[in-house]
Amino acid sequence: MRNDGWDSFLEKVHRFCEQHYIDVLKMDDMFTRWAPRGRPHRNLPEVTNLHPYHVDLFYGVIDMQLQELNDRFSEAGIELLLCVACLCPQNLFYAFDKKKFMQLAEFYPQDFSRFDLLTLDDQLETYICDMRSNKTFQGLKGLGDLSEKLVISKKNMVYQLVYKLLTLTLILPVATATVERVFSAMRIVKDRLRNRMSDDWMNDSLIVYVEEDIFLTVDNESIVERFQNMKTRKEQL
Repeated sequence: MRNDGWDSFLEKVHRFCEQHYIDVLKMDDMFTRWAPRGRPHRNLPEVTNLHPYHVDLFYGVIDMQLQELNDRFSEAGIELLLCVACLCPQNLFYAFDKKKFMQLAEFYPQDFSRFDLLTLDDQLETYICDMRSNKTFQGLKGLGDLSEKLVISKKNMVYQLVYKLLTLTLILPVATATVERVFSAMRIVKDRLRNRMSDDWMNDSLIVYVEEDIFLTVDNESIVERFQNMKTRKEQL
């Protein structure tokens, strides 16, 4: 966007202004500056309208956004997002990158063994050729559409490792949000008065706290009955 997005952005602005009858400045015209009171205009450099709008505004806003993203995401997190982008099916899988694809699988060492990585490496060439030549996978908008089409066409059985990586990517936002919720809940459950609670007791308490909506649907009598049955079984043993 910063390197190549100015022309397309300016074109959208022109269309918007024409639709709403807004006067459009010509970028080649000289920019009229408003000097502070008491200061002469002659000391200010003359520039066209292109400079303040292109450099000061357009570049300035993008740089602010980039800075905020760098503050929020670590280098590893940004690399993960770039790898996820290679799965995007838009424009006939234009963003596909085999190297990024393999790097994404390496982020899940417990789900992809060395043998799986070798198999996936061999599978990707066939996969991308199949996706780009198959009309079923044309015009897809996102990863959700891709996973749905893979299941409908039974391609999830043909490209099992690709589909596995796709499902792991789809649950990534949910898993991240859940982890953040758990850490927030941990400060509430394990406070100063309960700082000596065991790991098992803390884990059970966190599950009940985080999944409160689910546990509210469980009847108290059912819980009491379950514990009574467990107690009876232990006594019988």
